[in-house]
Amino acid sequence: MTTSQGGPRPRRAAEAGLLVLAWLGAGLALAQIDWVATSSPLPGPWITLGAIVLLSSAMHVVVRWQAPYADQIMLPVATLLTSLGLTMIARLDVAAARSADQQGGVAPSPDVYAQLTWFGIAAILFIATIILMRDHRRLQRYTYTLGLTGLVLLVLPLVPIIGTTVNGATLWIRLGSFSFQPGEIAKILLTASVAGYLVVKRESLSQVHVKVLSVGLPRPRDVGPLIAAWLVSLAILVFERDLGTSLLFFGIFVGLLYIATQRPSWLVMSLGLFLIGSLLAVLSFGHVRSRVAIWLDPWAQADGAGYQVVQSLYGFANGGLLGTGLGHGFPNYVPFASTDFIIAAFAEELGLVGVVAIIVLYGVLVERGLRTAIEATDPYGKLLAAGLAIALGLQSFIIMAGVSRLIPLTGLTTPFMSYGGSSLIANWIIVAILLRVSDRARRPPVSPVNPAEAATAVLRTS
Repeated sequence: MTTSQGGPRPRRAAEAGLLVLAWLGAGLALAQIDWVATSSPLPGPWITLGAIVLLSSAMHVVVRWQAPYADQIMLPVATLLTSLGLTMIARLDVAAARSADQQGGVAPSPDVYAQLTWFGIAAILFIATIILMRDHRRLQRYTYTLGLTGLVLLVLPLVPIIGTTVNGATLWIRLGSFSFQPGEIAKILLTASVAGYLVVKRESLSQVHVKVLSVGLPRPRDVGPLIAAWLVSLAILVFERDLGTSLLFFGIFVGLLYIATQRPSWLVMSLGLFLIGSLLAVLSFGHVRSRVAIWLDPWAQADGAGYQVVQSLYGFANGGLLGTGLGHGFPNYVPFASTDFIIAAFAEELGLVGVVAIIVLYGVLVERGLRTAIEATDPYGKLLAAGLAIALGLQSFIIMAGVSRLIPLTGLTTPFMSYGGSSLIANWIIVAILLRVSDRARRPPVSPVNPAEAATAVLRTS
């Protein structure tokens, strides 16, 4: 579908239709929870559903107004993933209230309303990004400023007083009752910075110095950026004790480096550095050895450090192919089910089919991001969109693979779905930037004015 000028036609009506389907799915899921619950701290599912409809409608209106040619699928998919996360958080609130009622205690405050508040903040920042960032190429001017700011945000949790350690990882800053994970914003800034750096340096980084087994290796002086990224990822692992964030940042850099240069040698060297770093981490740091030991045999520590993973695996097993049904499982038996292990909760109540459907949604979101990178007409937009899509896909893979024991467990959150504001805000900003890049890539070119035709029109009107 194209306009008379040859460019693509805005498809905001398709986006609106997909949003309605997302609302319908969220409404049915919330109604199911309300119907199954015998004791619930929630007055009804309609408050949550109403907030979802209101916030996503506002985002749709702003995209229709400010970025009419943007991709029409990313916003509905992100809305559906967020709605599913809110649904499971509400389901866990019901389970917590039921447990408190059985024990004669007081039910804790529902987490779903706190998450709705974060969703509201995320929607505001999404709208602000769409309106204020008229041209994504302006970010390239601040390549080194963004990189420095991102590094400062990464080390901020190490600052005494404000830095906070949660579950062994020092990733949070706390100011009074307010807590935030600055690394989530840092991943956006560092991705934008790396994209700008590679646009300038990709020619020199693509040069082949010598060939070994038909693999062209770069010049030694060009290996410096890869070594620097590797050292930064190791520093995150050593000082902040977070394996997931370390893997995420190194993976984003390597992915962008390969896309910019198209040299497989960078992947070979990156794999070698990853293996060396992994071996050093296992030999040198007890918390890494503990994660690996739990990964290899969680049942050996089923009453201790492996308890969370074991309970998660029991949830997967109990869910089977089709699940126990929404509201009929025991996802609250898994510690931190609303944050790190929300996929395990879905696996129990929706089964393998439900988890595969969620994975497909993430796959669609990443595919649209990569398609935006392909459609972008400027080198910086290509790398920026590709880097942000890689960030979403890699983070989703790392946490879901860890929960299912495919790889050692990390401390990342499931994008859009896990409880917590830092991740939700950062990922919605990523979607806003991708939509901005998509809108510029798809916007039809303005036809140049023919001077002869303009002069003829003036004579006719005079």
